[in-house]
Amino acid sequence: MEIVYIFCEAEKIRVPLFGYDKQLYHFFVSRGGKWDTNCNEFILEKNINVEKLCGDFWENSLGVPMVLIKEQSAVPQVYGFWNRQWYQNNVSYKPKNKYHVSQIDNSVPQIDNSVTDTVSVPLPPLVSDKFPKQWEIKLENEMRAVKYSRQTRHSYIFYNRFLCHSLQKSPEEIQSEDIKIFLASVEKVRDYSAATLNLALSAIKFFYSRVLPRDIISEQRRPRQDKRLPIVLSKEELKKMFKLEHNFKHRLLLMMVYASGLRAGEVVKLRKKDIDISRKTICIHSGKGRKDRYTLVSETVINALSEYYSRYNVSNWLFSGVEPNKHIVSRSAQHIFERALKRAKIEKDATLHSLRHSFATHLLEGGTDIRYIQELLGHASLLTTERYTHVARRKTLSITSPLDNIDKEDF
Repeated sequence: MEIVYIFCEAEKIRVPLFGYDKQLYHFFVSRGGKWDTNCNEFILEKNINVEKLCGDFWENSLGVPMVLIKEQSAVPQVYGFWNRQWYQNNVSYKPKNKYHVSQIDNSVPQIDNSVTDTVSVPLPPLVSDKFPKQWEIKLENEMRAVKYSRQTRHSYIFYNRFLCHSLQKSPEEIQSEDIKIFLASVEKVRDYSAATLNLALSAIKFFYSRVLPRDIISEQRRPRQDKRLPIVLSKEELKKMFKLEHNFKHRLLLMMVYASGLRAGEVVKLRKKDIDISRKTICIHSGKGRKDRYTLVSETVINALSEYYSRYNVSNWLFSGVEPNKHIVSRSAQHIFERALKRAKIEKDATLHSLRHSFATHLLEGGTDIRYIQELLGHASLLTTERYTHVARRKTLSITSPLDNIDKEDF
């Protein structure tokens, strides 16, 4: 299942499921769901608190986006796209990601070709007749043939569907100028970042070069990327965060991300056999770019692992999910970090990836050669690693501010 729809109707709650997913079935059965074989859907009693149901779905980290459609409301509630969290209606929520899904609009959007006025470019419906299923299948087959990840396939299909729906044109009808209008419109109205626009452009370019070969995108220049500095936590902040995290499993996960410079997708997929305690190394399988690498493991983590193994029955996945034979998902790891950040009252706009940034920055400040850091992080280019030189304080620690050289008696 790629998306779960929950239809909240007057007499019942319906959850159609196409294809068997053991974890999803177990979730709805455990909450009183009755399977309707004829309609291929779960039926739940109307008296069930649907908000709590959705919250439980999120907390159980099932890793599937959800759309809640209430009969009395014209606006669906959506979560799971771009890691958007589920939230209760009575809870104040401000999404970190400015291009989250907020509304599904089936109306035909009007696009001003001059992009001088406000342009209505709604997010596309989940199914668009302007991007027929035949093109979606061909696009997915082409991506699978070159071994693109599930996330990339989902994103590429989404943006090509979004393009056709927004312009109300089929793929065959779209011209070079249409693509420029589309990108300008979503940047103006939805304030998409340069990274998001580049992703959309890559999706469109792939379609028109590999699926429907047409030279309509070669002249389109890529948006300029923002050059942002990584957010780094101080050692004092990290110490406070680890100290206040009383869940042993969660504390170990956070410590390992920082101690070894891991990505979220790497730490959740760690297996017990990947950690070589005698050599003090961790083998990362199929990291970013599907590359294997070795990184270090700290003595503190090794001691914690010894206790962790005695507490938990770890045979395969180091951090198992609801079902022991499955690992937790990246979103769960993000939640663990966000709760720890809030508990430690750290106000920086940090994410779990900030622990990886902190790992690199602190190594650089400690005098570790940047090429070793590049290898530990798994960066293909040294230029990627060099951005940490802009936040490391190794050279600036010995510099005195000119304010401190002024006689303080003068003010």
